[in-house]
Amino acid sequence: MTVPTLEDELENLTAVEKIDDSNSAEKPNLKGDWLNFFLLLLLYTMQGIPFGLALIMPIILQSKKNVSYKDQAIFSLVTWPESLKLIWAPLVDALYVQKMGRRKSWLIPVQYLMGACFIYMAGNIDEWLPETGKPDILKLVTGFLFMRMLTATLDIVVDGWSLTMLKRNNVGYASTCNSTGLVTGIMISYIFFVLLTSEDFSNKYIRIIPDVGGLFTIKSLFYACGVLFILITTLIAIFKKEKDNRSEVDHLKINIIQNYSLILDILKLPGIKLLTLTLLTAKIGFATTNSLETLKLIDAGVPKENIMLIHTPLFVVKMILPLVVAKYTSGPKPMNVYLIATPYRLLMNISFAVLIYYTPTLILTHGFVNIPIYYHALLIFIVAIHEILECIMRVSLLSFFSRISDSRFGATYMSLLGTILSLGAAWSSSVAIGMIDFLTYKECSLDQKNNCSTSDLKNICKTNGGECIVIVNGYYVETAVCTIIGIIWFCIFRKILNNVQSKDRSYWLVNIKRPRK
Repeated sequence: MTVPTLEDELENLTAVEKIDDSNSAEKPNLKGDWLNFFLLLLLYTMQGIPFGLALIMPIILQSKKNVSYKDQAIFSLVTWPESLKLIWAPLVDALYVQKMGRRKSWLIPVQYLMGACFIYMAGNIDEWLPETGKPDILKLVTGFLFMRMLTATLDIVVDGWSLTMLKRNNVGYASTCNSTGLVTGIMISYIFFVLLTSEDFSNKYIRIIPDVGGLFTIKSLFYACGVLFILITTLIAIFKKEKDNRSEVDHLKINIIQNYSLILDILKLPGIKLLTLTLLTAKIGFATTNSLETLKLIDAGVPKENIMLIHTPLFVVKMILPLVVAKYTSGPKPMNVYLIATPYRLLMNISFAVLIYYTPTLILTHGFVNIPIYYHALLIFIVAIHEILECIMRVSLLSFFSRISDSRFGATYMSLLGTILSLGAAWSSSVAIGMIDFLTYKECSLDQKNNCSTSDLKNICKTNGGECIVIVNGYYVETAVCTIIGIIWFCIFRKILNNVQSKDRSYWLVNIKRPRK
C-alpha cells in the first residue's frame, strides 16, 4: 500500500478547490445556520473581553502613582502571544480527541482555564493593583501573559471551527462574527473595567446621589467574567455538537511536521522575504503615537474617563468602516489605499505631539482640570482621524493578504502573514515605550548634578526641598525620530509595495512539485 506524500495531498486539495468553485455560485443563506452564527459571535465576543482588558490595563496603570514608562514597557510584553501563536498553531490543528471533536477538544479545556484564570486573578487583583502604592508589575504581567496565551489559542481554535461550523455557502459570515465579536468584547472591557469602576464617571453620569467608588470593583468584574466563562463553556460542552459541514473530499489530514514544513516553504518565497521585512518595519513610524498617545494625554491632565468616552463610539465606526472602504480595497491593488493613508497618518504624529504639548495650558485653570468644549472637539477630531486611518490601513493590508495567499492552504498562509504583522507592531511598541525614560532628561531644581534618574536621586532631591524638572521630554524626541524614520520608510517601500502588489498570483504560490524517488 502506497502512503500518499504531501505533494499528492496538496494536489488533491487543489482539485477540491475546483469543486468548491463550481459551488461558489450558491448564495449565502443563514436559514438553519442562525444558531451557529450567534454561537460564533458569542465565542469571538468572549475572546474580545480578555483582549480588551490587556489594552486598557496600561491606561489604568498610568493613573496610578509610581508607575514609570519602564513598567509600561514591561507590561507591553503581554501583547506578544498574539504575535507568536503560529508557533503552537499546528499543534492545535493536528492534536485532538476524535470522540470529543477536533475543535471542542481545545475550546472546552482552554475556556475553562480562562474562567479559572479570571477567578484566580480576582482573588489577587487588589494586591497586584492596590488603590494606593505601587502595582506589582511582574505579577500583573505574569497573569495577563497567561491570559493572552489562552486568548491566542482560542483565536486559533475558533477561526478553525468557523470554517466547518457554518455551511459552506455561509463561511463568509465568519469574518463578520470575528470583527463584530472582538469589537463588542473590547467595548465591554472598556465600559465595565474603566468607566463603571470610576467614581468620577459613576457620580457624574449614572448616580443620582454621589457615593464612594464606582458602580463595580475590578475584583467583582473579574469574578463575574470567570463565572460567565465557566457557565457558557459548560453549556457549549453539553448542548453543542461539533458537526463538520465539509464534504468528505475536504477531509485532508496534514500532520504537525507537514504543517511546519509548509510554513518554512512559504517563508522561503522571495516575495514573502521582502514582505516580511516590510511588515516588521512598517509600524516604526507610528510606534510612539500608537503606544503612548493615550498615556501622555493622561499625564497631561486629561481624565482617563474622558478618553474612554471618546474611544467607545469609535468602536462602532470601526465596525462599519471596513464595509465602506471594501470597494476600494477589494480590487487588484489594495495597497494603494495603504500608501495613500500613510503620509496622513505620519502627519497625525505631529498633531498629537502639538496637542499633548499644549494640553496642560488649555485644560488647567489654577491647578484644577477644566476642559473647555473646544478642546473636547479638537481631541475628538484628532483621535477620530487617527483611528479611521489606522482602520483603513489594516483593512487594506488584510485585503492584500487575502489576495496573495495560496488558497491550497490559505489558513496557514494567512496566519503566517498576520503573525508577522502583529510581531512588527509588538516589537516596535515595546521599544517605543521602553525608550521614553532613556530619552527623557530630568534635573533637580536645587542641584544640577542630580539628574533624578533613580528613585534614590529623586528622594534626595525631594528631601532637600527640590523638585525634579523635565529638561528634555523623551516623548517629543521619540516622536520626531519615529516620524523621520516613517518618512524614510515610505520613500523606500512605496516602490517596493507598488511592485509586489502588481505581481501575478503565481508569484506567491509555494512550489510543491518535488521529484519522486
